[in-house]
Amino acid sequence: MKRFFKIAVALAALALFLAGYTAAMARVGSGTAPDMAPKAEQADALRVDKSERRLDLLRNGEAIASYAISLGAAPEGHKGREGDERTPTGDYVIDWRNPNSIAHLSLHISYPNEADRARAAEAGVSPGGDIMIHGLPNGWGWLGAVHLVWDWTNGCIAVTDAQMREIWSLVPDGTPITITE
Repeated sequence: MKRFFKIAVALAALALFLAGYTAAMARVGSGTAPDMAPKAEQADALRVDKSERRLDLLRNGEAIASYAISLGAAPEGHKGREGDERTPTGDYVIDWRNPNSIAHLSLHISYPNEADRARAAEAGVSPGGDIMIHGLPNGWGWLGAVHLVWDWTNGCIAVTDAQMREIWSLVPDGTPITITE
C-alpha cells in the first residue's frame, strides 16, 4: 500500500509539472510582444552593474526600475573573444529587438564596438556578438527567479520573462547602456 501511495504521489506531481509546462509552452510563441509604454514612461538610459548583478532602467539619471540579473557563465572581466562566456563592459546602445528570440524576447546590445573589434583583431580572435538582454529560454519561463542562482548565459544579461516583457515596453531602440564591472 505504501508503494502504491508513493507512485500515486509521484504521478500527481508529474501531472502538475506537465500541466504547468504545457501552459508555459502555450504562452511561448504567441508572437505578441508587449506594446511600448508611453514615451514619458520610457527609460532614456540603462545601467548594468555586473558585480551587483543588477540592471537599472534610468530616466533623467534616476532609476525607474531595477532587476536582478544573471550574466555570462564567466562574468568577471570584459568580453575578449567569441565563446569566452563573458558579458562585455563599456558603453553600448540597444540597437534592435527580437520578438521571436529563442529566449523570451530580446534586446540586442551593440557589442562589439570599434574598440572591441580592434582588441580582438590585435589578439587574432573573433570578438563575438549577439549579446542581448533577454528572458529565459522558451519553454523554461516557469523557472522564474531560480535562474538567478548561477550565471548561465553565453555573455548575455538574463531576467525573468515577466521582467523582460516590462523591459521590452520601457526600453526603445537607441537607448544607451553602460555595463560596469
